[in-house]
This record gives sequence, structure tokens and C-alpha cells, in this order.
Amino acid sequence: MNTIPQCPSCGSQLTYEDGGMYICPECAHEWSSEATESSDELRVVRDAVGNVLQDGDTVTVIKDLKVKGSSSVVKVGTKVKNIRLVDGDHDIDCKIDGIGSMGLKSAFVKKA
Repeated sequence: MNTIPQCPSCGSQLTYEDGGMYICPECAHEWSSEATESSDELRVVRDAVGNVLQDGDTVTVIKDLKVKGSSSVVKVGTKVKNIRLVDGDHDIDCKIDGIGSMGLKSAFVKKA
């Protein structure tokens, strides 16, 4: 019997399979069936110099970064505390003093 996994995003048991994808009707999260089979592999996020990052780490910005939709700039040397790792292109969620919540790419930070 083929069991369909719970949604990794919201934990719903109402997921269904469509082609090679699993879909959650509650949160609209989609993921491939191959990703579920290889879920034993943990995703490793590394900073610009190769250090492994974890949730709660403090990082330093290594390049001036323009904030999209604003005239603000995150200056080089800005320390960002208590990061959270997420999936996607911008793999770090954080709050920066004076700017607010934003996503950063791990390629532009260095572990402090």
C-alpha cells in the first residue's frame, strides 16, 4: 500500500499526489515525491567562507545590500543575530535593526 506523507510545511494529513508531486490543499505547498524519498539527507547551509550555519547563529554582512522596494541599504559589517534557516533562494530569515524582517542569501554573510 502506498502511503502519502504529511505536508512538511503545515503537517496536514490531507495531502494528495498529482503526477510526480505531492500537494497540500490546506497551505498549497507542493513538493516532489523524490524529495520525500531522500528526506534523510539534511540540507546544509554554508556562509560565504564555507562555515556551516544553524538556526540562532549570528552572522555579519560582507557586502552592501540594497533593500528591494526601499532606498535603505544594509551596510557591510552589519551584525544579524538569531537567524532562521529556510528553503528557497534567500535561505536566511532575520530581523535587522532599523530595517525590519528580511531574507538574506547565505553567500553574502559570514558567521560571527
